[in-house]
Parts: sequence; C-alpha cells; structure tokens
Amino acid sequence: MLTLGGVAFLLVCVFGVFIVTGGAIGPLLKSMPFELITIGGAAVGTFVAGNSMHDIKHTLAGFKKVLRGGAFKKADYTDLLCLLFYLVRLAATRGAMALEPHIERPEESPVFKHFPAILKNEEATAIICDYLRMVGMNADDPHQIEDVMARELRKTLAEELHGAHTLQTMADGLPALGIVAAVLGVIKTMAHISQPPAVLGEMIGEALTGTFLGVLLAYGVVGPLSVRLRGVVEEDSRYFEVIRAVLVAHLHGNAPQVSVEVGRKMVPNLFMPTFQELEESVESLKIAA
Repeated sequence: MLTLGGVAFLLVCVFGVFIVTGGAIGPLLKSMPFELITIGGAAVGTFVAGNSMHDIKHTLAGFKKVLRGGAFKKADYTDLLCLLFYLVRLAATRGAMALEPHIERPEESPVFKHFPAILKNEEATAIICDYLRMVGMNADDPHQIEDVMARELRKTLAEELHGAHTLQTMADGLPALGIVAAVLGVIKTMAHISQPPAVLGEMIGEALTGTFLGVLLAYGVVGPLSVRLRGVVEEDSRYFEVIRAVLVAHLHGNAPQVSVEVGRKMVPNLFMPTFQELEESVESLKIAA
C-alpha cells in the first residue's frame, strides 16, 4: 500500500501544481486517453514481443509482490530457525537416517506440521528436504554442499529478478515511445497548418502530452515499481540463505545451537530475532515426533 500511496502522491503533486499555477488542464485531459492508449499499447506490445508466456506471467505475478512487500517477517525466520534446529539436532544425535521419515514425506511429518507456514512454502520445504536427503546419501562434504546450494540459490534469484529487469527495460523505453506519440501529434498538427494559431496551439499541446506521459510513466511509475520488485525479491532470497547457512554449519560439525546461530546472523537486521529470543523459542519447542 505504501507503493500505491507514493504513486498517488506523485500524481497529485504533478497535476496539482500544474493546475494551481494556471495550467490549462482541458487539452491535457482531452488528449491523455488517446496518448495513454498509444504509449501503453506500444509498451505492452514490446513487452509481449520480447518475453515468453512464462516470463509474462511471472512479471505480472510480481505486481502482487510489489503491493504485498516481503513475504517473510520476524516470526517466519524464527520458525525456520527452530525447524532447522530440530532437524540438525535430530541428525546429530540419532544420525542422518533418522531424518528420512520427515524429509521423504514432509506433509506427514509432525516436525513440518508444527510449522504449517513453512510446509506451505513448497520451495523452502523442497530445499530443506533435498539437501538433507543428499546428506543421507553420504554427500556430506560441507564445501561441496555449500557450492551446490549457492549455485542453485543464485540461479533461483536470477530467475526471480527477471520481472524486475523486464519492468526496468519497459521504463527505459517509455520516454522513446512518448516521443513516438508526440511525433504523431506533430504530424497531425502539420496536416492542419492552415488553421488559426489558437487551434494549432491546442494541437501542439496535445502532441507534447505524449512526451510528458512517456517520461512520467518511465521515471514516476514503472521505474520505481521495478526497483521495489527487485528489493522485495532480494529480501525474500535471504530466507533461503538462512537455510544454506544452517545446513552448511551443521555439516562442518558444529553443535545445533551454533548452526542456528550462524543462520540467525544471515537474517535481515529488520527481522533478526535476538539471541535470547531465539534461545527461548528453541527451548520451548515441543514436537511429538
């Protein structure tokens, strides 16, 4: 909602000051719908032409992230660290094979059921189970696991950032599309060159609306949306970095408490629980496994 508020404030300032300072809003309103169709239609056309259907759907889904913000809060990170603590402690005390009932059928595991938000997150659940399964298959070299996880997370992040890159590309092209609309308006004006100056002045004003809208949409709307989407995606990616940090620390032979402390340090500062808060959550963890 903060994003929508910022865009609304932008529009109020731009058009409000224009009206207060004596600007004629009539010609602007008269030409704006047609200019928006020209510029917006051209932008949508280039967007569709330059992306696959998967990328188009992925970018459109990004608008939900822009409005929602980051998917993970302090409670989510605390729950994740508690889940990972339980799993690595189980592996440390009873061996990696003790994890098999939980990682093979997480939807039936009392451990995962205790954290329904994590179980609902298919990507997080899959990463946890996949790499613990690899450990059970004797792929327990911490450097190898860290390298594989890092490459997978970089790949996922690059794919998730595609929507932000697409919006930024659209923002970069909007001023040029605004010029296209303006040139069409000038051509229309030149076709009526015999008209009185008052008529020509209004037509020129309508033509310049295209340039105005192209620049406004680029730097005032689409560009900021791209920046916001990138920020949300990068923030959410820290959630999976926590998983990597805890599992790698566990494979290095650290105690469960140390492993989750390493993971806690990877949590964004805004959502990072304190040492005492995490310790209390871990100590109060009761799962009938």
